[in-house]
Amino acid sequence: MIPGGKSPSRPERALTVLSQGSREVGQSGRRVYQLQSLSQPVTQQQMHGQMGHYITADSAFGGAGQRAVLISPDLELLEWSCIRLVYQITGSGSLKVYVRPEGESFDYLLWSALDPSDNWLIASIDLRNTTNKYKIVFVASPGQKPAQSVAIFEILVVPGYCVECNFEEHHLCGYMNYWNPNVNWYVGGSTIQDGQSDLPDDHTMNNERGHYMYVDSVYAKHFQEVAQLTSPMTTTTISGCLSFYYQRDQAKGNVFTVFTRDRMGHYEEIWKPDIYAKLMWKLVKVDIKAPHPLAVVFEVAFNSAKGGYVAIDDISFSPEFCNTETEPFFDPSVANCDFEEDFCQYYQEQTEGSVWNRVSVTPNVYRVGDHTTGSGSFLLANTRLISRQGYVGRLYGPYLPGSLMYCLRFYYALHGFIKTNSTLAVYIYDENNVVQEKVWTVSESPMGSWIQVEISYQKPMPTQVVFVSICKDFWDCGFLTLDDITVSLGDCRISADRFSCPPGECDFEVDNCGYIQDEKDSSNWIRKRGQTPTSYTGPNGDHTTGVGYYMYIEASPMISGHNARLLSNELRGFLHQQCLVFFYNMYGSGTGLLSIYLKKEGQREEVLLWRRRGEQSISWLKGLVEYKCDRNHQVSSLE
Repeated sequence: MIPGGKSPSRPERALTVLSQGSREVGQSGRRVYQLQSLSQPVTQQQMHGQMGHYITADSAFGGAGQRAVLISPDLELLEWSCIRLVYQITGSGSLKVYVRPEGESFDYLLWSALDPSDNWLIASIDLRNTTNKYKIVFVASPGQKPAQSVAIFEILVVPGYCVECNFEEHHLCGYMNYWNPNVNWYVGGSTIQDGQSDLPDDHTMNNERGHYMYVDSVYAKHFQEVAQLTSPMTTTTISGCLSFYYQRDQAKGNVFTVFTRDRMGHYEEIWKPDIYAKLMWKLVKVDIKAPHPLAVVFEVAFNSAKGGYVAIDDISFSPEFCNTETEPFFDPSVANCDFEEDFCQYYQEQTEGSVWNRVSVTPNVYRVGDHTTGSGSFLLANTRLISRQGYVGRLYGPYLPGSLMYCLRFYYALHGFIKTNSTLAVYIYDENNVVQEKVWTVSESPMGSWIQVEISYQKPMPTQVVFVSICKDFWDCGFLTLDDITVSLGDCRISADRFSCPPGECDFEVDNCGYIQDEKDSSNWIRKRGQTPTSYTGPNGDHTTGVGYYMYIEASPMISGHNARLLSNELRGFLHQQCLVFFYNMYGSGTGLLSIYLKKEGQREEVLLWRRRGEQSISWLKGLVEYKCDRNHQVSSLE
């Protein structure tokens, strides 16, 4: 718990930042909101050489599963802003930061940390501008062993983007130097000026009292000694104009380059000086356009100890592109299709016949329906719907611009194939109908389950995705189905690396997402993957990927009157209509009753929202429930 806070009976312990613990201070003409705790003083740990206070959640004050929650006052930031957070995790534990919009039921995860440290660390968290009020919520979960804690020393909310910095503050805006034994980035300005120094004055204040960052070759010992200065990783996508000032003494040889780096460690060069510049501060403007979080990397390589120096200052960012000819993000959703209405922008060559057919299957216990809803449409390729023996079927997608990284996702299912070789493959074609690359082919996979596939690809020219199915012999061919094709910008692994599920969603791939069992029930829900243990019951795989996790209850040993309840987290009330979306599978002769209830805070009686009885289908079926509730509540599933 948080020292000095109250101890509610509920596991979640909340403390709102007190007004007398907040103050507004001036900084370089900006308004900076500083929330300081009023708890115990720093004893052995010091921040930047000064004694101060910090707020902590310690394992000694709480039991298993308890959390400490710190809530900011209401914020209404009309401009893009940045949270500078100084924190420390001792031992095991986690710290998460959420945004809580006014009038919404869910908190949105902005940032999280799990790694322990012996020192104070600084995190930079982007806050998008909005006209709605919201709160910032800090959730600390210390480990259960003795002397494990999560502490916060300082919280600053400053206008501007987190990549911006004039290097006048001690935290350096979260910029990090990657240590090299010989060449590193240092703080320049008043701390290093002397009569013999040839380093420049600061650009911000245009005098020797200001600060900037510089790297010098004086200690370089090897060819191509490299120093890197890296901005904080953005916590959301940004696009616009990056500006900075630099000064470069390159008479004796150095290479100065600016990159962006994504979460997977991929570098992309965005700027390099083309001509020799005079020893004066020079402004650079370069466009950044990325569909994923990134860091900006300033890199200098020296050829020798006489390679001069490079200095940078006053990094800023604008959402408007520097170059008016820079095109905005391309929206690849033109290539999305769930085949519920038609083929969208996908087509077949007329010379090959209609190998791919759009079909729908009425949900029943013998045939699997589509992936989208369980009762909709999908594509089917098989020889029984065409006249000739065997087939080659190509399904062409729309053309997409080149030089962009795409993430292609789709679902397929196999039924009755004796041989799976060449059953389905994905190719990338160029505008001349020439194959550029075979990016995926089916391998051995479970029969009868919708399996998700993710493919990342990038080509310099405009391309299209082509799904190719080949069956050479009638007796080897079964049914091949295809559904829910989506294309997004960026590497699939980066989007998958983001926080496990959006607020209010759970796919059970990582854990139960806070859903809990009712201890009074006679049976329990179980998190499982694959088939259920009883034959001719349950699904062959989960709905999310086909090979992932889902929650199920074994109905075979249950008798009349037995039930099992799965409860959501407590949800805040909302004035408008809400929609609960879920997928369910009720297959097996002993299947009972599945009900969805609304449990309002302060009321014992529950409201029935939805119900199904008995065997429904071998497929995963989509459930939709609309409800309205203006007070805190929970949603429960009862079997």
